[in-house]
Amino acid sequence: MGCCTGRCTLIFLCTLQLLASLERQIFDFLGYQWVPILGNFLHIIVVILGLFGTIQYRSKYIVVYSIWIALWVAWNVFVICFYLEVGGLSKDTDLMTFNISMHRSWWREHGPGCVSREVPPPGSRTLEDHTYISVTGCIMEFQYLEVMHSALQILLALAGFVYACYVISIFSEEEDSCKY
Repeated sequence: MGCCTGRCTLIFLCTLQLLASLERQIFDFLGYQWVPILGNFLHIIVVILGLFGTIQYRSKYIVVYSIWIALWVAWNVFVICFYLEVGGLSKDTDLMTFNISMHRSWWREHGPGCVSREVPPPGSRTLEDHTYISVTGCIMEFQYLEVMHSALQILLALAGFVYACYVISIFSEEEDSCKY
């Protein structure tokens, strides 16, 4: 087999998915976004499984990868809807942290060009009061950065799904030709 085959392309796509997911995982950890952390963790494991299946000619692993990719696309569509506040969803809820903390996206305060400063809540005079973060000057709002991350994940997943289906068909043809 040459190196420009569907198998090599799937290996390349899985590697890109792995790198994009690791980058996303880091920023979700920084923002204490527990639901996306769990999803990214599962995605990383399944992408490694798909990568292993592609390298070792194991079509069953690639089938698991392709089924997961369909779920991954659905999750990322939900994330896009969440941050764009589609259908009654609100980016200001604690949904992404399992409702256990008030953390938000790391990009909210640390986006490109953002300047954040702590502001005491109005009417508070004691040191124990919590401070609020005022963010100004952002070049791009945080929700659009999150949407771009999810859109990239969807594009990589769709390309990975197409090539996974192609590689599964190639592997099954090779298995059928070896039986005779």
